[in-house]
Amino acid sequence: MASSSSCRTWHCLLALFLLSSAAYGQLSPSFYAKSCPKLELIVRSTMTKALLAERRMGASLLRLYFHDCFVQGCDGSILLDDVGSFVGEKTALPNGNTVRGYEVIDEIKKNVELVCPGVVSCADITALAARDGVFLLGGPSWAVPLGQRDSATANLNEANSDLSVTSLSLDVLIALFAKKNLSPRDLTALLGAHTIGFSQCANFRDHIYNGTDIDPAFATLRKRSCPAQAPDGDGNLAPLDVQTQLIFDNAYYHNLVAKRGLLSADQLLFNGGSQDALVRQYAANPELFESDFATAMIKMGSLSPPSGPPTEIRRNCRVVNS
Repeated sequence: MASSSSCRTWHCLLALFLLSSAAYGQLSPSFYAKSCPKLELIVRSTMTKALLAERRMGASLLRLYFHDCFVQGCDGSILLDDVGSFVGEKTALPNGNTVRGYEVIDEIKKNVELVCPGVVSCADITALAARDGVFLLGGPSWAVPLGQRDSATANLNEANSDLSVTSLSLDVLIALFAKKNLSPRDLTALLGAHTIGFSQCANFRDHIYNGTDIDPAFATLRKRSCPAQAPDGDGNLAPLDVQTQLIFDNAYYHNLVAKRGLLSADQLLFNGGSQDALVRQYAANPELFESDFATAMIKMGSLSPPSGPPTEIRRNCRVVNS
């Protein structure tokens, strides 16, 4: 958990958001203060129930939120099903059979609609669910900038291009985040989300068999459940953080220093490059990591859909309003 002093720091960082007026396009943590005052209570209680059933769901919903925000902004586009001629983002290669938690978003939306029908966007529900998943797994909390609307469009091509980060160089990874107005420091903090959750063998096979920046004993451990020849074992899971896989802490950075990053994109952060010093700082100072992670999540959560395409408040998170 974060200290009280770091919480006060986050409140200072959020002052500008709190002063925002409650109008779409101007995000504010207090956006629904009058129109749906019980929103955060509903989300937190539904998330608590979901994590009591399966702790891993906190990590899954955080990943779902990342994959939403990195494609045309935090607009709920990832939630849209393929219906008729409409093609969404769920079948993108980086999403496919790996992004999960849609049914929890559906449950939260149903509970919110019972109290505040037609008021709260699926995009905002996803943002709050991600925040609460982190908090319920022992991580920081933050005031989510609310007021995002739901996109009536999706972008399969962008999902395939902007979410494929398994075999990039650090410079390319930094450039990819820069496209989203996220700094190298934001990148290093946000990838700390890999302190919780699991990944499939198909995503880390090349790193454990061919990587040169990996601890040999760790690679041997992971090979036990990830055969060298695809597609054997493609779906087998391994924890992203072998130490505390479902506790949100800074162990991820200790893993990187020890060359025990599960994904090649993880280990890029500590491989003789520009982020090595920051990785060491986060490993030594969990409060700094939590504060920077919260700040980066606020920054990412402010990414809005591009102007022009239609937006709405969806009644059903899986389909556009008819």
